[in-house]
Amino acid sequence: MDRMHFLFVSGLSGAGKSHAIQVLEDLGYFCVENLPSPLLSTFAELLSHSVPAITNVAIGIDIRERGFLDVFLRFYEDLKSQGRNSEILFLEADDSELIRRFSETRRPHPLSGSSGISLVEAIQDEREKLASLKSRADRLINTTGVKTSELKTILFKLYGHGQEHKGLKLFIMSFGFKYGVPIECDMVLDVRFLPNPYYVPELREKTGLDEPVCKMVFAEGGESFLRELHSFLSYLLPNYISEGRSVFTLGLGCTGGKHRSVALAQALGAELLDKGYDMRVIHRDLGK
Repeated sequence: MDRMHFLFVSGLSGAGKSHAIQVLEDLGYFCVENLPSPLLSTFAELLSHSVPAITNVAIGIDIRERGFLDVFLRFYEDLKSQGRNSEILFLEADDSELIRRFSETRRPHPLSGSSGISLVEAIQDEREKLASLKSRADRLINTTGVKTSELKTILFKLYGHGQEHKGLKLFIMSFGFKYGVPIECDMVLDVRFLPNPYYVPELREKTGLDEPVCKMVFAEGGESFLRELHSFLSYLLPNYISEGRSVFTLGLGCTGGKHRSVALAQALGAELLDKGYDMRVIHRDLGK
């Protein structure tokens, strides 16, 4: 437990708590939502015996009954007094923003359904019940006017430990059109306009991983194509990241998925890896 970082995420309903938990999960946090406060001590003890060791834990706190809130605050103060690495992140938004969000989603406020009060009254009631928790928060984020992609960027900067530029998991996939277009691709580029090494007898049994094939592909137009493609992706990928996209798969297809697409995917992957992207190159049909 000495090495664990406990991050307790709470806030007003509709302020973005669930989305924050999802982002933290993407950042490698072990996440759990709405764990009853009486179970917190037992849960922390179980985590201390986990193999492999868990270092970052995010717990969503959704406590509206004062009795449960008191239990949590005692647990939190105990962690602090023991010198444990723990903090509270509290998300809120203006009343007008929360009303708009509930109106758009057409979901009832958690407090209005059980007590029969109006949405405005439920929001005010929740503010009062969570006031003591908010006063102890280490970080406050007001999500009024903040898009989900912008909240993700904020959380990456606060808790990403240098992963801000890795908000996108990137896959470059080579494939052969004769075996079908991969359904997981978000974008597909056809590279069959390049001369095919298959028709060169000494290259037919080689692949795009072999230097002679690469030399032919890049000498016959592949180099200029790769240059233009890299320029295009330099514009496209940062915009995907800013909009909160987490996965992007680019497919490069040739006839059999053995020569041209493999050489280009391998070279493009190396360039993007040098740029710091979290990425992987897949050659789907290389062994067929």
